[in-house]
Amino acid sequence: MKRTVRPKTVIWSTDSGVKITNGSSINQSEVKTKASKKRMFKFHQMKHIFEILDKMRCLRKRSTVSFLGVLVIFLLFMNLYIEDSYVLEGDKQLIRETSTHQLNSERYVHTFKDLSNFSGAINVTYRYLAATPLQRKRYLTIGLSSVKRKKGNYLLETIKSIFEQSSYEELKEISVVVHLADFNSSWRDAVVQDITQKFAHHIIAGRLMVIHAPEEYYPILDGLKRNYNDPEDRVKFRSKQNVDYAFLLNFCANTSDYYVMLEDDVRCSKNFLTAIKKVIASLEGTYWVTLEFSKLGYIGKLYHSHDLPRLAHFLLMFYQEMPCDWLLTHFRGLLAQKNVIRFKPSLFQHMGYYSSYKGTENKLKDDDFEEESFDIPDNPPASLYTNMNVFENYEASKAYSSVDEYFWGKPPSTGDVFVIVFENPIIIKKIKVNTGTEDRQNDILHHGALDVGENVLPSKQRRQCSTYLRLGEFKNGNFEMSGVNQKIPFDIHCMRIYVTKTQKEWLIIRSISIWTS
Repeated sequence: MKRTVRPKTVIWSTDSGVKITNGSSINQSEVKTKASKKRMFKFHQMKHIFEILDKMRCLRKRSTVSFLGVLVIFLLFMNLYIEDSYVLEGDKQLIRETSTHQLNSERYVHTFKDLSNFSGAINVTYRYLAATPLQRKRYLTIGLSSVKRKKGNYLLETIKSIFEQSSYEELKEISVVVHLADFNSSWRDAVVQDITQKFAHHIIAGRLMVIHAPEEYYPILDGLKRNYNDPEDRVKFRSKQNVDYAFLLNFCANTSDYYVMLEDDVRCSKNFLTAIKKVIASLEGTYWVTLEFSKLGYIGKLYHSHDLPRLAHFLLMFYQEMPCDWLLTHFRGLLAQKNVIRFKPSLFQHMGYYSSYKGTENKLKDDDFEEESFDIPDNPPASLYTNMNVFENYEASKAYSSVDEYFWGKPPSTGDVFVIVFENPIIIKKIKVNTGTEDRQNDILHHGALDVGENVLPSKQRRQCSTYLRLGEFKNGNFEMSGVNQKIPFDIHCMRIYVTKTQKEWLIIRSISIWTS
């Protein structure tokens, strides 16, 4: 289908040369011939000027006239040289434009025209299927894109989870935008009717909007490149999905400060917004492009809203190259965020059993998801050290971060320690330590205990406590205790993991979480 907006003049290649849409045609050899004739004409002009000046020297031999004559010659020569260079550059530019348009067929012109300005909005006229005008900018926009599935439909459950897992105060700070991206109008009408019946009060309150980007704005989705040896229908599905998301991102660019993408078959943890706000506050002053609150697909990926136009353009530019979650990795890297910043516990869980592609089974689950994720640990500022043999760059500090990193050491021996020294003495309510990972379930602390200490001793090498009190033993590689402040009579300066028996397995300390009063 043709685009409604096209460049006024489009150039593309033909067998006879270069064709211009305004009706005229030019052959490249003709362009070069015309340029050569212009240069010959200007040579004769120069020769004529020299003959006139020679006659002037015969008539009047004053030095001033000679000087002026030389000056006139110089200026005319420079003028002709500049004009000639301009003609040559014009010819080169025409050839460059011709070769460029030989690579880009007419069907891609509309997309590349939009991509010329990466900071601006994409020119799409959306249809509002169910919406009340947004009265004010919110803190967070949650975006969903949905198409008709061959089996199962989870969209209504996803919307329900978003609203039910948010408090009344949190609802004031969020908006949900659903892009019904299927071209089947009967399906769209039925879904809109269900949404308006179940969530009418959220639509009236401006918290829920349902939109559609018409098919006429989409690029051609047939005959695309079959990268990764994907079948043609798979390429078409994932390419269209990239455009679906691009139009959704484009729409949401100015609705809030932050944006999080969800799929249409997701369950949310309770008070997920409060958890997200706490994480964003903890990163104040640091640079980030994408924060991840789920390790699955395009679920729980958070962005600054000011980056959405660029991300939308990016997805459009490479829509046929690869799936959207792969493109997101490249986008993050291009904007100089080298590493993944993923937080645990995950705030969103994939709940769909059937994929939106052909209704195939999709049993993926995020094992870091917790239904009650409101209670995010504080982890006050501290320094960490260990006398264990650290493997590569899996240093001690990574166990104390809420990002998806961990400490990894070679087999520990009896008496080895992993110590946390707090910058200031603290009152601890709860402690939770997890060792091992899903793919290395035996790299746990098989025999160990957790101690807390007071009275930090001054040291040139590292600070440490003079006395420790044992809180308890590790069980199955984990330690968790609540009400620590009711058991410990002093403010805590240090905390240490103590190895009580040598083990042959390596040790991963996946996370250390501390809640203070």
